[in-house]
Amino acid sequence: MYKSKVLVSFIIICYVFFAIFELVGNDTMAYNLNSLIVPLIALSYMIFNKKKDIFFSLFFILYSLSDLMGLVTSYLSFERAEMFNEYKYYIGNSLYILAYMFLVVKIGKSLSFKYLLRNNKIHLVVLIILNIYLVYVLQVIIHPSLLAESDYYLELIYNIVVVLLLAISLLNYFHKDNKKSLYLFLGSLCIVFSEFMDVAYIYIEKRSFLNIIATSLTVGAFYFFYQQSRLLNDKKKEQEYMLLD
Repeated sequence: MYKSKVLVSFIIICYVFFAIFELVGNDTMAYNLNSLIVPLIALSYMIFNKKKDIFFSLFFILYSLSDLMGLVTSYLSFERAEMFNEYKYYIGNSLYILAYMFLVVKIGKSLSFKYLLRNNKIHLVVLIILNIYLVYVLQVIIHPSLLAESDYYLELIYNIVVVLLLAISLLNYFHKDNKKSLYLFLGSLCIVFSEFMDVAYIYIEKRSFLNIIATSLTVGAFYFFYQQSRLLNDKKKEQEYMLLD
C-alpha cells in the first residue's frame, strides 16, 4: 500500500511540474515529464494489479513505449535527433495504433454483436455516420501539414482506430450498462478528446493550455482504465443478454 502511494505521488508530481514547465515555456522539460506520466501509470498497473488482462497489458505497454521514445531525443545531438524523429513519427504512431487496437479487442471480445444489431440499429447507424464525419474533419485539418502520402495514410489509420475505440466502448456500455463498462467508456472518451486536443495543438496553434488539457484528459483516461481493471463484469447480466440472442 505504501509503495503504491509513493508511485501515485510521483505521478502527481510529474503532472504538476509538467503543467508548470509548459506554462513558463520550458518545452523540453514539459515534454520529458509528459513522456513519463503514462509509463508510470502503466508501471503501477503491472505491479499492483493482481488480475491482469493480456490485451489491456499490451495496450499499456505499447502506449508507454511510444511515450518513452520521446525521451531519447533529449540525449541526442541535434542532427541525430532530427534523424531519430523521422523514424519516431512512424514507429511511435504505429505503437499507438497497435495499443488502441488491443484496447478495442479487449472491449469488443465480450460484446454480443447479435444483440447490438438487433436492439441498437439506430445507434449503430448514427455512430457510423459520426465516425466517418470525425475522421473526415481530422484528415482535413491534418492534410495540409503532411509531407508525404504515406503520412496521410498513417494518420488516416490512426484516426479510424481512435474513433473506432470510442464507438466500441459506447456500444459496450449500451450492452452491459454497469460500472466497469461506464469507466471504459469514460476512459475512451477522455483519450479521444485528448487526441483531438493534440491535433489542435500540433496542427492549428501551439498554445500551452491545449497541451495541458490534452495531458489532463490522458491522465483522466488512464485513471478510468486503471479503475475499471479492478472491477468485474456482472456475469449474470451478460448471460441474460446472451439468452436474448
